[in-house]
Amino acid sequence: MGTVNKKGKAGGTKPDWDAIVKALEKWRKDAQLGELPVESVGREHTAGTSGAKPGKGRQTAPAQGDPSVTTVAERYRRNPWAVLASTILSLRTKDEVTLSRSQALLEKAPTPEALLGLTTEKIEKLIYPVGFYHTKAQNLQKIAAILMESYKGQVPADMELLLALPGVGRKTANLVLTEAFDMDGICVDVHVHRISNRLGVLESKNPEGTEMILREILPKKYWKRINILLVLYGQRVCRPISPFCSRCVMPGLCRRVGVTTER
Repeated sequence: MGTVNKKGKAGGTKPDWDAIVKALEKWRKDAQLGELPVESVGREHTAGTSGAKPGKGRQTAPAQGDPSVTTVAERYRRNPWAVLASTILSLRTKDEVTLSRSQALLEKAPTPEALLGLTTEKIEKLIYPVGFYHTKAQNLQKIAAILMESYKGQVPADMELLLALPGVGRKTANLVLTEAFDMDGICVDVHVHRISNRLGVLESKNPEGTEMILREILPKKYWKRINILLVLYGQRVCRPISPFCSRCVMPGLCRRVGVTTER
């Protein structure tokens, strides 16, 4: 019997995580997906820097979480405000849109204080056409005000404090902690949730439950990496409906839970 969690439970047998990650890494390499090329001057940690300024030169990003957010994190030297703002914009938005709109926003609002100098309408114009741009513009203003009032303009490196910010859920908080502060965390989106359940390594009804179980059964060395691997795999192979099981690189490791039609 698997480990029981109030949000779900682990699978009945111990997953071979080394084999799963190895197969996904090989697929990524063979598919020539590589890492995301970004503009950066390095990976130095600048969590204490309040202004988001892009670096120069080209570097390969060690993608760990959301592809677009990882790129923004590298481009702005892992500045917490840049990571938080881009993560909020990335929700329900395509990667290429997130990248362009994040850059547009951060050019005008490199700090929470600078964002407070913009009207809601101006912010909306800068971030359009990200999903739910009206709500995101308002949340960004509220967040900036809270950061200025309570944290001296800095983004807190604390899960509970991040979750208290408007529009910030566990995925967003985990991305900020892992990408901006280099802390341990597991970013669970719909792809990670779906594939983890489909593999049969756990049974959970929602991403939060999946995260809690993965924290118990996934080796910590894979916490940061598992998101980018499963997101890309979920986008290209392990689709929500009618997945490409004929292309699966983990046929002996996947139980295909819930799969009724395949290609």
